[in-house]
Amino acid sequence: MASKKLKTLLIYKYLKDFSDEDNPLSSTELINMLKADGIEAERKSIYADIKSLNNIGFEIEKTNSPHKGFYMSKRDFELPEVRLLIDAVSSAGFITPKKTEKLIGKLESLVSKNQAGELVSQVYLDNNTKCNNEDIYYIINDLHNAINEKHKVKFVYTNRKIDIKNKKSYTEKTFVVSPYALLWKEDHYYLVCNNEKYDNLINLRIDRMKRVQELSEASRPVSEVSEYKNTFDVADYSSKMFNMFSGKDEKVRLLCDLELREQIMDRFGSKIPLTAYDSSHFETTIDAAVSEGLVSWLMIFGDKIKVLEPDALANAVKDRASKIAKIYE
Repeated sequence: MASKKLKTLLIYKYLKDFSDEDNPLSSTELINMLKADGIEAERKSIYADIKSLNNIGFEIEKTNSPHKGFYMSKRDFELPEVRLLIDAVSSAGFITPKKTEKLIGKLESLVSKNQAGELVSQVYLDNNTKCNNEDIYYIINDLHNAINEKHKVKFVYTNRKIDIKNKKSYTEKTFVVSPYALLWKEDHYYLVCNNEKYDNLINLRIDRMKRVQELSEASRPVSEVSEYKNTFDVADYSSKMFNMFSGKDEKVRLLCDLELREQIMDRFGSKIPLTAYDSSHFETTIDAAVSEGLVSWLMIFGDKIKVLEPDALANAVKDRASKIAKIYE
């Protein structure tokens, strides 16, 4: 009886690991695989096991084309979904090369080995853009726990030094902060938090943290340091950030070249108001954190965007443009 139960489980494992619509396993192949694992089986019993697996919810199909055999027609994740996840892991700068390989290996197990081989052959890993902080998983977990418990955290934050001899070294600074959210943006993972010395929100790169310690001291209420009164709205906060610079939230009125309408909607959503100004321009108003990051974003578009309001932002863009022109004189 034990070997019969094991036989059914092994058939499921073979089909899960090696079968897909293009690579079905015949009853002969299943019998040979079982034999290699020390279990004798007849063709009729293979059919009975597959029927049992279907009866409890596993969707195993029989096909005659392109090859005769059985395959798992439904999995927890479809092939395109796994491809998206692998691409996301591959491009995430906060995941180290070593952990990237391990995660991709786990994602491969969600599809057949033939499909996994095709997926991995299409993946390009640029290790130059990956961080080297192997404690990243533990750091994320510790920060997640502190956010849930509403406790402050203490950690060491590192920044790369600039050295005339190009010697790789870092400065270190200890922070004590109230953590509110973890945010993945622009290929990096950030902690949105409050430095206890100030009354605002800041964004700190998680891959630059080490020696994270959850404290027993309660975090400051987010309402004391932001516009959010009850709970922190990650989606709203993220939409207002530019290059992850913090700043004061303001209404920003922009005059844009007509050709930028797609870029503006891609950045702020299709519901953003676009009002015709003349035959070649439109006007829009956005909610944004006014900061150096916003100035840098506006500069990308050159003379295609003009800040109408607020005056302080318009002057900041003008000042940046003047400084850029001056260094090329």
